[in-house]
Amino acid sequence: MRNRALLVVDIQNDFCEGGALAVSGGSDVARDVSAHLRDHADRYVAVVATRDWHAPLPDTNDGHFATGADPDYVTTWPVHCVADTPGAEYHPALQLPAGTLHVRKGQGRQDYSGFEGEVVGAPGETLAAVLAAAGVTEVDVVGLATDHCVAATATDARAAGLAATVLLDLTAAVASPTTLRAVARLAQQGVGLTTSTA
Repeated sequence: MRNRALLVVDIQNDFCEGGALAVSGGSDVARDVSAHLRDHADRYVAVVATRDWHAPLPDTNDGHFATGADPDYVTTWPVHCVADTPGAEYHPALQLPAGTLHVRKGQGRQDYSGFEGEVVGAPGETLAAVLAAAGVTEVDVVGLATDHCVAATATDARAAGLAATVLLDLTAAVASPTTLRAVARLAQQGVGLTTSTA
């Protein structure tokens, strides 16, 4: 029997409309993921929510924050999701169930994947180990942004031996060209690409 988890990636204020690094459609994703969780509560044995949780300047988080030059929006970015600021909080429309596992990533580093982060309340435990202990064998991945942290999280799920599917209608992207490349890479890695209604 396969046990499935939902990985909710970075649905934070700074990545939604009005935020420091807004993705068009981010607020809709927050609402739609909440509806998906309400309608399919029995589908998942675990729900994981990840957040960027960056150190403030002058720490550039291993070069993640652009300083002295314009960001290239590939490896350098405007300041966003600084720990303990409103921008780092989950979008208010995101309603997570009790028992959700929370992961903080990018703490002084250039983390993109939720599997690189730290599981809150489980110091020293990797997300892969926590999911394995829960008997999880497959994951659905949703959130922001399709072409960056969602893709990286799905890639690392496969590397951890999990079956992984991205529910594309429950994601939003930074840009079309990077999304097309990311989706092609995911398909080559064996990541499923579908919608929440398929």
